[in-house]
Amino acid sequence: MADSITHGAQKFEVVVAGDEGSVRLDRVLAQRLPELSRSRLKALIQAGQVAVKAARIRDPAYHVTKGDTIIIGVPEAADPTPKGEQIALAIVYEDDDVIVIDKPAGLVVHPAAGHETGTLVNALIAHCGASLSGIGGVRRPGIVHRLDKDTSGLMVVAKNDLAHQSLSAQFADHGRTGDMERGYLAFAWGVPSRVKGTVDVRIDRHPHAREKMAVRQGGREAVTHYEMREVFAGPEGKPVASLIACRLETGRTHQIRVHLSHIGHPLLGDSVYGPHFKTKAKQLGPESQAALSALDRQALHAYLLVLEHPRTGQLLHWESALPEDLLLLERSLKAAL
Repeated sequence: MADSITHGAQKFEVVVAGDEGSVRLDRVLAQRLPELSRSRLKALIQAGQVAVKAARIRDPAYHVTKGDTIIIGVPEAADPTPKGEQIALAIVYEDDDVIVIDKPAGLVVHPAAGHETGTLVNALIAHCGASLSGIGGVRRPGIVHRLDKDTSGLMVVAKNDLAHQSLSAQFADHGRTGDMERGYLAFAWGVPSRVKGTVDVRIDRHPHAREKMAVRQGGREAVTHYEMREVFAGPEGKPVASLIACRLETGRTHQIRVHLSHIGHPLLGDSVYGPHFKTKAKQLGPESQAALSALDRQALHAYLLVLEHPRTGQLLHWESALPEDLLLLERSLKAAL
């Protein structure tokens, strides 16, 4: 089995020292192999490239103990240029300058560790051909903004340098001086105390969990405007969840998820920023519980995109209906009223 891990790859062997005790696999490797980043090590573990005592381990949190032998295979560096792949796209609008797509939940936007293929970028390269070459960088051609893997909704992509420069400027401004607007629909636990409001708190990397973001002093400015659209009650008639429309004034990673969690209303289905709210599912009716269980993602959809066309200056407006999984959730929540 160890041979299959290291076939065609550089091989490292690590023996856990006595003073390291019982410790997480990823931490041992990070300490002993500083030449590899933590994200790279995590991706290698999850890809099955690490064995402990001749058994393949895919859990970065697996605990190793004194005397354990760890074998890790690091494949040769892959070509950094993404290849085109025939992946179906829901195209909302397209011309010679831009393409607007309705991204489904589960689709990663651009290649990264653990997601080298099957991304939106791979699909765009196949669809657009050479026109995307070099725009915005090799790994993110044409990409001017991003949606989380499990967030659905509208995205615009630049097809040439003129469009990339214009769209990048509009997204950097976030509608402060122009007409650009990005709107999201979020199903959140509980009901905010105010119908309308603004969350204006800074966001940075979580100090301990590097895959998460957190509200932190000294972080980057982050502003989210919200408006409550609907309140959903449970079988006992008490409010248990709400539908909230959010508008971004900045574009930080996980911004809406972090901000709504910060004010006490994390998104339904968000296992990263709302795991302590899992017990609240018991307050939902049976249909809503089933819909939430089937959702398997945060209940967030980018429903609105307004921007100026990079060549003509015309104001363009697109809206996207809720996808089927969120429609099912919404219907079940309304049925309990």
